[in-house]
Amino acid sequence: MSRRSGTGTWPSSCSSTCSATPPISPRWSASSSSRPRGTRRSGWATSASCCSSTSGRRDLNHPNQFIVGLALCALGNICSAEMARDLSPEVERLMRSREVNTKKKAALCSIRIVRKVPDLAENFMALAASLLKEKHHGVLISAIQLCTELCKASKDALEYLRKNCIEGLVRILRDVSNSSYAPEYDVSGIADPFLHIRVLKLMRILGQGDANCSEYMNDILAQVATKTESNKNAGNAILYECVQTIMGIEATSGLRVLAINILGRFLSNRDNNIRYVALNMLMRAIAVDALAVQRHRTTILECVKDADASIRKRALELVFLLVNDTNVKPLTKELIDYLSIADPDFKGDLTSKICSIVEKFSQEKLWYLDQMFKVLSLAGNHVKDDVCHALIVVLSNASELQGYSVRSLYKALQAYGKQGSLVRVAVWCIGEYGEMLVNNVGMLDGEEKITVTESDAVDAVEIALNRHSADATTGAMCLVALLKLSSRFPSTSERVKQIVARNKENVVLELQQRSIEFSSIIQRHQSIRSSLLERMPVLDEASYLVKRATATQATISANKLAPTVAPGGLKLPNGVAKPTSAPLADLLDLSSDGAPASTTTSTTPNDFLQDLLGIGGVSTSTAGVPSTASTDILMDLLSIGSSPSQNGTPGQAESKPVHAVPEAIDLLGSLSSTTSVSEIKPTHSVSQDMDLLDGLSSSTSFSGPEKTVHPSITAFQSTTLKITFDFKRQPGNARETTIHATFTNLTSCTYTDFIFQAAVPKFIQLKLDPASGNTVPANGNGSVTQGLNVTNNQQGQKPLAMRIRMSYKVNGEDRLEQGQVNNFPSGL
Repeated sequence: MSRRSGTGTWPSSCSSTCSATPPISPRWSASSSSRPRGTRRSGWATSASCCSSTSGRRDLNHPNQFIVGLALCALGNICSAEMARDLSPEVERLMRSREVNTKKKAALCSIRIVRKVPDLAENFMALAASLLKEKHHGVLISAIQLCTELCKASKDALEYLRKNCIEGLVRILRDVSNSSYAPEYDVSGIADPFLHIRVLKLMRILGQGDANCSEYMNDILAQVATKTESNKNAGNAILYECVQTIMGIEATSGLRVLAINILGRFLSNRDNNIRYVALNMLMRAIAVDALAVQRHRTTILECVKDADASIRKRALELVFLLVNDTNVKPLTKELIDYLSIADPDFKGDLTSKICSIVEKFSQEKLWYLDQMFKVLSLAGNHVKDDVCHALIVVLSNASELQGYSVRSLYKALQAYGKQGSLVRVAVWCIGEYGEMLVNNVGMLDGEEKITVTESDAVDAVEIALNRHSADATTGAMCLVALLKLSSRFPSTSERVKQIVARNKENVVLELQQRSIEFSSIIQRHQSIRSSLLERMPVLDEASYLVKRATATQATISANKLAPTVAPGGLKLPNGVAKPTSAPLADLLDLSSDGAPASTTTSTTPNDFLQDLLGIGGVSTSTAGVPSTASTDILMDLLSIGSSPSQNGTPGQAESKPVHAVPEAIDLLGSLSSTTSVSEIKPTHSVSQDMDLLDGLSSSTSFSGPEKTVHPSITAFQSTTLKITFDFKRQPGNARETTIHATFTNLTSCTYTDFIFQAAVPKFIQLKLDPASGNTVPANGNGSVTQGLNVTNNQQGQKPLAMRIRMSYKVNGEDRLEQGQVNNFPSGL
């Protein structure tokens, strides 16, 4: 039978790839066995696994161009590496053919060959460059695709094409840009946008990292960027590809500004897809020319308010990248203004970005506080606990702004009382600085006075307690604030007592326990209430930043300093520069019985109350003794001691069976951390409302007569540092000891930014006085001193134990030393 050829021809303008094949004649069937009986096998049969190179070569040499085209299409789709090596010479020959369709298919087929066998790339370099001189657009697109593949396959090919193809590509782009109307290539009034885009992509590859090639391209790229119409989708596609090429090569600054301005015009387009890709490109362009992107800040901010959620999110990320020290205030104002009308689904992301911006770029504490108060007021339910904690740390350190802050939060609480995070921060401030609120202490210039009575302050906390009764954390903070107000405003004690007593039967155990204990403090312990309810000490900002940073790490080595605070950390002045300290868990590596023990760190970043009160972050356990998670929160806060021991707990003092447990034991009573209920002396009858604090009479004084001196000890000594402790003990209070620490530098280098830290078991109370300085002279020529007040609540049963840590700088380099002090004099 006679040979059958293909039944169709390829359009001369076709720019398809190898995947688009013409109809296959019966001889190109899936397997040779499917041929009709009696027919002659004139071509190379395509089996399921491979094709015959011999048959393929015969068809590639066939005089019929359509059979040659079929062979090239088959080879371009299914050839293996072996076939590519065998038939590569035939494909190279066909690339020199006079037939346009054959050239095009041969160029596309060679792409498959180069992918399968990259070593053959050098055989096609010269041919690919010669095809760029063709006039037919289909051949040009195929040749450009081949050049692109050669650049990826071989560095030698890349360098060759840089030298021999740049001029041809520039000519092609200029010709197609300036060409007159050609219906064969016209798309919406744009001459062959496909060829435009292919040329621009290849230019980007060739110009990347090559200044000479980039300089040669600058003029034509500027021409394309300015002459292409942007009111049609095909024109926008060319402009976007042109922008990518400009940003990818070593273009001049003026050309980059032109590219970014094109993206700025895209942001005003009504098409969401165009705006989205423009935002994506601008995010990459910031690294190249941030100043040019800044000029479109207003348009980008408008995109944050867009109806499309994906555009809003991408625009917000771009705004975050645009923020710097010079524009942080106007940008933050715009974002906060939009926060009040933002969609609820978007408020979480927006709030998080605003808080990050304010923390990262704030240079003034007053501005930082104002912005955080606004965010809490408008989106307090979306503010995370760690942000609130950071705000409280700043408030604690900003003594000159505490009065202004409590007044601002009080006014915000009146207007936005449903915002959870705002309520927590506000009630904390009212409890700590309530007298500043009532007396208008620390008024700033231009601040308007407000009239708030003692009763008004209590009202605000009571309303918050009733409104957020379902939230145990907020309720607990409100009870603490009320207890502190009862001490600051004695006239409100009776009312506070009534409010607190309402929660004695609260279904939330935490609030019930607090209510019972706080009622006992208000009613029975007037003599020590003021001491118990003093203001919280200034929170160490540096330690908090370290703790916040370490909470985000999966694992941290115990002997490694904490990592540097990320850019999101607060950049707020705090008086004295503090070096980065190691994680708090390392310092508190002490067991509850005073002996060294392994420390198990349990971090709960989302537990705001425990984080605020400084508890729950570290749980210590002695070998063989399980860690107790039921430590009373208020007892920890007041540093009175641990809760009574559990019967049968391993490692505790032996206790007798308990026959009757009182109904409401005041857990604040015992100053001993391990005294069990069964060890209470029989002379004290156990009543229904037993209060162990009754052992402290109203006349009990915390100061004593002249002090008893104990021998000095060397608490710590290394090759670089020596620490001595001098002791003075008060006869009137055997549990309290004053320690005078002296730090001596044993090296020839001066220590700067010296900080001493100490940690003790829970049955010991420790108070550090300010050090005499933070610079330790070299060679022992002077020293730094610091006072420590230690109260051993189990004096006579357990000795003092202390873990110490010293951090300092030597020639600007951070140093750290630590150790355990176990050689305290007996009897302390």
